[in-house]
Amino acid sequence: MSAKALAVEIALAVEAPGWPDEAELDRLVRRAVEAVVAELALQSSDPTELGVTFTDDAAIRALNAQWRGQDKPTNVLSFPAFPEGGEAVPPMLGDIVLARETIEREAALDGKPFDHHLTHLVAHGLLHLLGYDHETDDEAEEMEGAERRVLASLAIPDPYALSEDPEPATRR
Repeated sequence: MSAKALAVEIALAVEAPGWPDEAELDRLVRRAVEAVVAELALQSSDPTELGVTFTDDAAIRALNAQWRGQDKPTNVLSFPAFPEGGEAVPPMLGDIVLARETIEREAALDGKPFDHHLTHLVAHGLLHLLGYDHETDDEAEEMEGAERRVLASLAIPDPYALSEDPEPATRR
């Protein structure tokens, strides 16, 4: 079987009120995932799985405290299913968890549409699952460049150019 564009099977879970309806969330997630796959030219003869959970600040704060030692809410967390390494895409990428209140607050603060910010954070979370990071300046430059290209392909403005904030929303 020859390689083709990576197929990603997406499982959504809405665990908190206030999110757009599930059909809209599914559309936004699929759009972001397809743009990342295209930008990175990911190919595989086998599909992979991705879980995306839509929750609230309280739930993500607990996860952030447990897994990152930071007792505060954040916009997005990524949990890889397999350790990094290897050339092949694993059968399960992992999970992305998003917090509604933080995303709404950041979008309002930066003056951007909620769906643009949500799409950006799904792409950001997926890039983390694919091995990207922003711990060093070089890593951040590479990851933000990929995010900019992904979002530009979706006609979403550069999220890092919209704000004078020295710490972009994805690094808070």
